Amino acid sequence: MPSEKNLQGGKAFGVLKEQQKQKLEEINKEYMEDQKYRDEEDLPEKLESLKNKYSEFDLNDQGEIDLMGLKRMMEKLGVPKTHLELKKMIVEVTGGSSNTINYRDFVKMMLGKRSAVLKLVLIFEDKANGSPCKPAGPPPKRDIASLP
Repeated sequence: MPSEKNLQGGKAFGVLKEQQKQKLEEINKEYMEDQKYRDEEDLPEKLESLKNKYSEFDLNDQGEIDLMGLKRMMEKLGVPKTHLELKKMIVEVTGGSSNTINYRDFVKMMLGKRSAVLKLVLIFEDKANGSPCKPAGPPPKRDIASLP
């Protein structure tokens, strides 16, 4: 049986994804045990949602959202930003300590009291996805009497 070092292609990618998933789960457990976040409503569901959203935009699979991942996120949410605006958003989330957003910073921003631009955009996107503006399906049939 080959060792993990000799894995290639899809198997190596699967191992990498599993390791990242475990790291994110460990960080989620830390937040579950943290006294600051005990009073947060539906904390396990929120953390799971944040983990999925974070993984979706971790383009280079390094466990961090870089400038291009953030750019893709903003474009997908329908709020494209310039590189300068994206850099400001990263500095706002990380406090200027890094050029990438790690999962701890991401969760801290989303659960924290400060309203970062990225947090506001993500919350708006969740609300927009949660309640569709238009009813789904074809419009209801109307008869002549109901027309103005």
